[in-house]
Amino acid sequence: MRGKNWYILSQTATSSDVIPKTKDGDSVRREMHTKMKWRIECEMSLSANKKGSSSLTSRERERYIKVPSRAQKNDGAILDFFSTLDPNVSHDLPARFADLKAQIWHKGLLQAWKEVLAELETETERIASLGAKPKVIPRISYEELRAGLSKDVIAKVKQTGVVLVTSAVSKEEALAWKESIRQYIRSNGNLVRGFPSDDPQIYELYNTQAQTLARTHPAILETQRTLLSLWHTSDTSTQINLHTPISYFDRLRIRKPGDTSFTLGPHIDGGSIERWEDPNFRECWNKILEGNSSWREHDSFDASPRVRANQDLYNAANQCSIFRPWQGWTSMSTTKENEGTLRVLPMLSLATAYLILRPFFQPRQSESYSLRFEDWKVDLSNPLFPGSGMGKGQELNESTHPHLKLEKTMTAIPMVEPGDQIYWHCDVVHAVEYQHKGMSDSSVMYIPAVPLTIHNAGYLRDQRIHFEKGLPAP
Repeated sequence: MRGKNWYILSQTATSSDVIPKTKDGDSVRREMHTKMKWRIECEMSLSANKKGSSSLTSRERERYIKVPSRAQKNDGAILDFFSTLDPNVSHDLPARFADLKAQIWHKGLLQAWKEVLAELETETERIASLGAKPKVIPRISYEELRAGLSKDVIAKVKQTGVVLVTSAVSKEEALAWKESIRQYIRSNGNLVRGFPSDDPQIYELYNTQAQTLARTHPAILETQRTLLSLWHTSDTSTQINLHTPISYFDRLRIRKPGDTSFTLGPHIDGGSIERWEDPNFRECWNKILEGNSSWREHDSFDASPRVRANQDLYNAANQCSIFRPWQGWTSMSTTKENEGTLRVLPMLSLATAYLILRPFFQPRQSESYSLRFEDWKVDLSNPLFPGSGMGKGQELNESTHPHLKLEKTMTAIPMVEPGDQIYWHCDVVHAVEYQHKGMSDSSVMYIPAVPLTIHNAGYLRDQRIHFEKGLPAP
């Protein structure tokens, strides 16, 4: 099984798969593809059995070894990363973050803020009026996906940042995965950890046989390729292959009826204060931070600035440190609203613009909950970035981000059956329902869509090294 797991780490990384065709004379792209091919061949060679032969020259091995590895993170459960989600969640930050605000600020942001608030007033009411209607979140079958997504579907997926793909995996196969996991848990007893520790609802399991089978399932990989293809690059030298999903180890959930312990309020993964602090990450929001009406030109699906972003400046346990365009899970149960499922804020770019601008403003009266533009003022002296912290997740609620009206706009995904997949954009605000009010388990395997990049290839190497040592993924 060990050799099999090593192979899984580079599951789709074959030289014919990885290297797209290039036009003659395009030296920039040819160099990029050469570097990419070298890196993946390193991964493939070093992922092979130690007794196997390697195609690498001694010089290539030396170059590969010099690529820095990630530092070992502290072990921890998923909720170590989140605060208690109290109504006033905001983390104390050093004074230097006030300087960061002043560095970024210019007067054009005031007009951008005014326009964003006006748009939010309309959009939040529209979403709230729809409630949990199925039409809010795009839903397509796997067969429709294979036939090619229509322009209307693509537009809706990009607007909401969410999509449900049904019937990619048969119910029988998905239920067999769940039974296999349950058998693994029964067989390993006290060795299996999860949250809460006395009655786990989410398990710190990453490489069970079922998870390996799911991550390498042809239909799941095909779904990921299609969704990754919705992204593009604005810089032709960007070292990324959006046609090659790679394997990212993640957890699983088997939530029991009545559970109220596994609750995650509205949040965004993949960095917190890093969105403003890291210069490369900040480039993702250039159009928003350009001010005035430029925020409308923000492209949530441009991968070029993302591949350079550092989402994990503080080496936080449970922080995703790679470019993960689509978070996702595959269902192992029949689950509907109020049964411990996922909720999302289905307005991608507008919510992103608000999130990025929010730290620069505060209410004129601290006790005021007025959402009017006139009742807010510029705030550059306070180091506070609402809901953001060092080594923490990006959290949001009615107090930190009131204009999103999260109590009314967070929308439950439609009913899912075993084998269905849900994916949401890495910038989408999402949450887990407070209580599972259903009659049977609410179970998923977390399987995101992650593309091949130089940085992500390095993660594959570190993921393999950690796996061999029995450590959590980096």
